[in-house]
Amino acid sequence: MARRSRPLVLTAVSAALLLATACGGSSLGSGGDDKRSGPVKIGLLVPQSGIYKALGDDMKQGFELYVEQRGGKLGGREVQIVIADEGETADSGKAAAEKLVKQDRVLAVSGVVSSATINGVKDLFETNRIPLVGSNASPTTLTGTTYVWRTSYVNDEPGKALGKHVAEKAGGPVFLIAAGYQAGKDEVEGFKSTFLPAGGKIAGEEVYTPFPGTKNFQPYLAQIERSGAKAVFCFYAGGAAVDFVKQYRDFGLAGKIPLYAPGFLTEGGVLKGQGEAATGIRTALNYSADLDNAANKRFAPAYTTVYGSAPTTYAMASWDAAQVLDKAIKAAGDTVTPETVNAAIAKVGDIDSPRGTWRFNGAGTPIQPWYLREVRNGANTVSSELVRLGG
Repeated sequence: MARRSRPLVLTAVSAALLLATACGGSSLGSGGDDKRSGPVKIGLLVPQSGIYKALGDDMKQGFELYVEQRGGKLGGREVQIVIADEGETADSGKAAAEKLVKQDRVLAVSGVVSSATINGVKDLFETNRIPLVGSNASPTTLTGTTYVWRTSYVNDEPGKALGKHVAEKAGGPVFLIAAGYQAGKDEVEGFKSTFLPAGGKIAGEEVYTPFPGTKNFQPYLAQIERSGAKAVFCFYAGGAAVDFVKQYRDFGLAGKIPLYAPGFLTEGGVLKGQGEAATGIRTALNYSADLDNAANKRFAPAYTTVYGSAPTTYAMASWDAAQVLDKAIKAAGDTVTPETVNAAIAKVGDIDSPRGTWRFNGAGTPIQPWYLREVRNGANTVSSELVRLGG
């Protein structure tokens, strides 16, 4: 579908769509009979409570903006968005997903923040043959699926994108430190997979800090200082990212030992919490709000106008998830069912995205560009394109 030449200024985002949580009747979900017309139900599984709510809000806003800019339609059909609260545990996410699939009988689902959630609901979507176009969670362990797609990345890819660059720039051994859960381990392994072949050396052994309980990083910072490291690669997000970055500065390491990380370290609201302590941090991510391409020039200003803040990678990937469903529902033609939409997703081809053009690989994740960013004047600024990953 052609995009508008100028972003719409919205005064009330998706108010009518959110009311559709209670709607049923003739909506065309997984059990609909009307194959030629009528609204479609799309489930949005995102945290609306708990520690991941901020990410859930970004994802919800990105998806809703795309739909609203197209007059409340996807693939030419009216959309009823059904919101389900993923919460902050795998159990709460699974319960919400089951409601969308079995009670609300949606055509497709998007969202999902947590890797634990997506691992927990994979079989639900595969068994019921309902497409899940996830826009965040994507652990390396999620493989062999037919109905699960992701418009985000695989967890180890930000680390992979940085490895060769850091090996070339560090000038000596690099200290590796990350939160001690699956995503942290994925990021470190991804980094090592490109860092070591490029000649990089590790300062000691990688450190995994207890998650989510670590608030005081001073003992680990002292270990970094003693290690002789010329640079640090870390993985933290959310409140831990704020704590780590501020303590890194207070300990006297900022400006002395360069800090590299996946972009989540400085993405979204955490950057405001870090303040000047984040200056100079270099990160790898698949998006930055200042990217100079036509799609982003339409997306970023529209998002900022409506929501009062710059879009994040979470919002962008959700905007793209809506775009994927838009294309797939249109391609399904008169026969719109979960199966026909899923088949169409496999054939959507190039996506004209604010991150740059991408397409799905055979595993259902993007082949996409990754960018080196640096925090300057309180914002993430793109320095260069690092590599294209996902093939």
